[in-house]
Amino acid sequence: MKAILIVDHGSRRAEANEMLTCVANLVQAMTGPDVIVRPAHMELAEPSIPTAFSSCVEAGATEVVVFPYMLSPGKHSTGDIPRMVSAAAAAYPEVAFSVTPAFGVNEKLGEIILARAGIELSAAFAESDPNRCWDPACSEKLCGDACRARLLAIDLPPRPPRVTNGFVSSDFGGLGGLGG
Repeated sequence: MKAILIVDHGSRRAEANEMLTCVANLVQAMTGPDVIVRPAHMELAEPSIPTAFSSCVEAGATEVVVFPYMLSPGKHSTGDIPRMVSAAAAAYPEVAFSVTPAFGVNEKLGEIILARAGIELSAAFAESDPNRCWDPACSEKLCGDACRARLLAIDLPPRPPRVTNGFVSSDFGGLGGLGG
């Protein structure tokens, strides 16, 4: 059985931590009962990554996909979380695990920004390719591991990166930016 572990930084504010529980409940409702969904916090609050990973396994998970609930591919999502997940997973060698990229650049996030600002999606965008590179220089690098344009350019389907010895390896053969 697959599990999704949604990990944020954690906060001293209970309301911030409780919001992640609501996100996990939403994702659980979206997936149905055949997928286990749990929240976890990197630090400052419970459940911790080890506690939540164990909860997934105790609920029957044979594979845990960890999603860093963060906007950008920074230090936590590319280094700290994969390292902490790898340490938690060491107690369960029979359980496969991976860590996905952070949100990155995605039109769904742009739609949320527009909705909150009370602005309609332009007809021009609705007819454009959302998978294009959004970097003005078209470097296909600024979006990090979440760059769909880069994945399409090398003709690979998007997949979560795998964690090996605490390092995040991407779909395109390199290591995720651990210096982030």
